[in-house]
Amino acid sequence: MEKKIDSLLSEMTLDEKIGQMTQVRHFDDISEEDIATKFIGSVIHTQGPLPGKNAQEWQDKFSHLQKLALSTRLGIPLIFGVDAVHGQNTYEGATIFPHNIGMGATGNTELVEKAARITAIETQATGFNWVFSPCIAIPFNEKWGRVYEAFSESTELTEAMAKASVIGHQGNDLTSKRAVMATAKHFIGDGATDYGVEGGESSLDPEAVEKLLLPPYRVAVESGVGSVMASFNSLRGVPMHAHKTLITNILKGGMQFDGIVVSDWKGYSRFGENDVINAGVDMIMAVEGDFEMYQQGLKRGVESGEVSMERIDDAVRRILRQKFRLGVFEYPFPDASLIPEIGIQEHRDVARQAVRESLVLLKNEDNLLPLDKNLSKIVVVGEHANSSGLQSGGWTINWQGTHENYAGATTILEGIERLAKGEVIYDPNASGNHDADVAIIVVGETPYAESFGDIGGEMDLYQITLTAEHQRYVDAYTSRGVKTLVVLVSGRPLVVTNEIEKSDAFVAAWLLGSEGDGVAEVLFGDYDFKGKLPHSWPKSEADYQGKYGPNFWDDSIPPLFPIGYGLNYKDK
Repeated sequence: MEKKIDSLLSEMTLDEKIGQMTQVRHFDDISEEDIATKFIGSVIHTQGPLPGKNAQEWQDKFSHLQKLALSTRLGIPLIFGVDAVHGQNTYEGATIFPHNIGMGATGNTELVEKAARITAIETQATGFNWVFSPCIAIPFNEKWGRVYEAFSESTELTEAMAKASVIGHQGNDLTSKRAVMATAKHFIGDGATDYGVEGGESSLDPEAVEKLLLPPYRVAVESGVGSVMASFNSLRGVPMHAHKTLITNILKGGMQFDGIVVSDWKGYSRFGENDVINAGVDMIMAVEGDFEMYQQGLKRGVESGEVSMERIDDAVRRILRQKFRLGVFEYPFPDASLIPEIGIQEHRDVARQAVRESLVLLKNEDNLLPLDKNLSKIVVVGEHANSSGLQSGGWTINWQGTHENYAGATTILEGIERLAKGEVIYDPNASGNHDADVAIIVVGETPYAESFGDIGGEMDLYQITLTAEHQRYVDAYTSRGVKTLVVLVSGRPLVVTNEIEKSDAFVAAWLLGSEGDGVAEVLFGDYDFKGKLPHSWPKSEADYQGKYGPNFWDDSIPPLFPIGYGLNYKDK
């Protein structure tokens, strides 16, 4: 393989090399002719026009682009990337798993590996061979808008989950059409910024970076991860996209990572242009107007000596290496035989298992749970109970998620209606004043992604407590003496101390994905609770006066519940 790479490199012009270092969307950034004339190396699908109406049309679109790449002088194939971060979540009808915070709560590495394997199959079925997953951040502050993308605040648990995810996605044979190239992200410190600001500054010292943040990357590299994505944040004043010490010296040198370091969105223009290349980033997401300025700017940098040809050749070698490992030189086109496997019951059963095992029981006063299926009347409260979009969070169908139901998914309410033998009344906004044997009140966050979910940041759209409306839902039934079970759907621990005190039982359900009916299987006792908190749980808003929230490695802020806490039906 290395000899083939040497041969290709020796034939390539500078323009062809820069083309290989370029990643663009299949819309807006380029004309189709640019695939061949600009020698594009990779295409991504993100928020925007869909490649087609169904999986076959998605495959056909990418096959057409691939044929353009293969028509070039050297015929170097494209690789196709997508943000499939909890299933193939950009394709409606795919199996969507709980977000990583929920997978972390399962503590089940075998399940994480299975979920990644299924994601690989359904991602390949829609035409992609590269996913930007797993996120192996260590969140230091629940105000960060991407807490749910990470498995846990525990470095040790994240290491185990990172290994399982990489192996699940990539399998034993990366050339298989049932495997995809995984991406460990975001290197490094994305979750450790001061005050939880997405893309902000991290003031962590090198010892803390080494002890808390780097170990999951070492495990991912040892597991053969094919790519690593640079992070938006800065570390002690240096943008991570331009941090040569960490990218080149530590990741590529010390860890001996031989895959692709890919930028994040508009990484070239945002973080110093050719400084990014010199730091060791190999492929640039040249999107939203960056395409021509990036290719021209890098070419000028090489011609002026600002960027060495040795650095260019290292980048292109890594890209070609992964293309050979993926087998796209021999098998450049997607496999249509995989399309019938999208969203099949076998896959959904695994996602439903993940839902069940992710649920964490925080309170069960007087053994309210498991619920008796023969209760005469159950009231289910809250819009989150009847919306697969709300229960799934960001990065679901759309970048910022959806508030609507989507194809193939089931809701929490559907599961309750399926298992309960008595009357089930749905009271979406707690206005019904119903008497009942029990009220199941489903509250939580609306979907968000990236900086949109930061608490107290520029957007400031969210809060660390329940909204006043959702607090009212809980009060409407607890104040009348109705036995109350609260199910919290959220991408992070929230300050809900009052709601926990008022309720008879309280369940942290995280962000469930497509199989919401799995919740009822645990509530009614078909299965016991297995989930354990992957994060320390905050006690009050005062816990967030400093840079970080309450974390198990910092005992100066005692949490309401420690990491690893979780009751089950055996706990009386």
